[in-house]
Amino acid sequence: MTQKPKSAISPTRAEDYPEWYQQVVRASDMAERSPVRGCMVIKPWGYALWENIQRELDDMFKATGVQNAYFPLFIPLSFLEKEAEHVEGFAKECAVVTHHRLEKGPQGGLVPGGELTEPLVVRPTSETIIGDAFSKWISSYRDLPLLINQWANVVRWEMRTRIFLRTSEFLWQEGHTAHATAEEARERTAMMLDVYARMAEKFLAMPVIKGSKSAAERFPGAVDTQCIEAMMQDRKALQAGTSHFLGQNFAMASNIRFQSADEQEVFAWTTSWGASTRLIGGLIMTHSDDDGLILPPRVAPAQVVLLPIVHKEDDRPMVDAYTDQLAAQLRTVQYNGRPLRVEVDRRDIGGARGWDWIKKGVPLRVEIGPRDIANNAVFVGRRDKAHKEKTAMPRDSFIGQVDSLLDEIQVTLFERARRFREENTRTIDDFAAFRDYFTPENSEKPEIHGGFALAHWCGDAACENKIKEDLTVTIRCLPLDGEKEMGRCICCGKASGQRVVFAKAY
Repeated sequence: MTQKPKSAISPTRAEDYPEWYQQVVRASDMAERSPVRGCMVIKPWGYALWENIQRELDDMFKATGVQNAYFPLFIPLSFLEKEAEHVEGFAKECAVVTHHRLEKGPQGGLVPGGELTEPLVVRPTSETIIGDAFSKWISSYRDLPLLINQWANVVRWEMRTRIFLRTSEFLWQEGHTAHATAEEARERTAMMLDVYARMAEKFLAMPVIKGSKSAAERFPGAVDTQCIEAMMQDRKALQAGTSHFLGQNFAMASNIRFQSADEQEVFAWTTSWGASTRLIGGLIMTHSDDDGLILPPRVAPAQVVLLPIVHKEDDRPMVDAYTDQLAAQLRTVQYNGRPLRVEVDRRDIGGARGWDWIKKGVPLRVEIGPRDIANNAVFVGRRDKAHKEKTAMPRDSFIGQVDSLLDEIQVTLFERARRFREENTRTIDDFAAFRDYFTPENSEKPEIHGGFALAHWCGDAACENKIKEDLTVTIRCLPLDGEKEMGRCICCGKASGQRVVFAKAY
């Protein structure tokens, strides 16, 4: 009986999922903890991944008429106080600047000096300060719609942090729009949610459910929050993007008014929407395995890595020349509308070199040795297959098929994740079965433990809170494409008209 080979990542997903996640981040060299508590250093491989996500999203935003701008990192405290529900929602997460210089202290060292006349909040989100700008930019219905996005960092002082998923400082984009009518604003809210769903499914290969949040889970101050929810490999949900219809609440708070076509002075209708580096955490937990990171080709920092193999120094010039020529040819190939991203790794570190790229998740590994060159061929490994599963291909065939190979990997990853979600989603009508499905004691019985539960909810916050307190399970969303179906609330038994998605979540 042959012993199963040890995985590259320890512990495995089955042994300790949270620690497995941390080790995948570390082994892929994407990010590390910083000296500042709760913050991260995003290393080049991780930042290149974020740049690719950013580039694709930015193109999609601009295709809908959105323009980029930038607003201050610091927000006067009085701005947040204008919208009561908003400030209450973020108050516990705010970092506040109260002084503007450092002075030498009486015991030596430096102490804060120069107290500010008004404290400044380090941006947790920008509705209030962007609203102030909008109030100056908008005076007539002819100024609408106003469609603005900014790429920025935000600070939310988290107590429990995890790289990419929940950090005190993170990178994101936040879109803010103002409209003449509620209908236009609602259309924009839905449009941007569709953009996020497209990014998740077509680029990150991460299947999502589009839905509306319950009142308790809405963005503070919003009339309606719509979201995309994905299932991770530990069966927990991850909110991967949100789009908010803000009604006129923030317009009233920031005095965003305009003269309508019939010469009435009215308040604008606004939206905001955002996605963050949390998408990277979702990507990791959706696709990666016990050998490390697996990257969907459309966002991978490198889609192909060439690994020249030289056993004799006399062979090096020939192998290098062949490799360089192949790299140049591959870089002329267009994949997903952009030049193919190709790395060449000439490090002489033996088998560890291949494992480095497996752990970094590069979709295609291409080995090139003297024997391959003699046959005008390459030796190809795919990250969506076992590490030992490699295929010899004629060089010209590989060049001609590389785009279709990458698309195969992209589709394979999406379908694998979609099947996993379907296998771990249950329709439940009985509270005892619902309780057992989410009870930790059943963790050794995966056929009845965890995942998404589609169950009826009466709409009463008391039932939502009871389930949250008793089982740490939340309503992830009310699916937008959910069919109207009469039933009984899973908690109290009252009448309900639609099933909602319940899950444990990040």
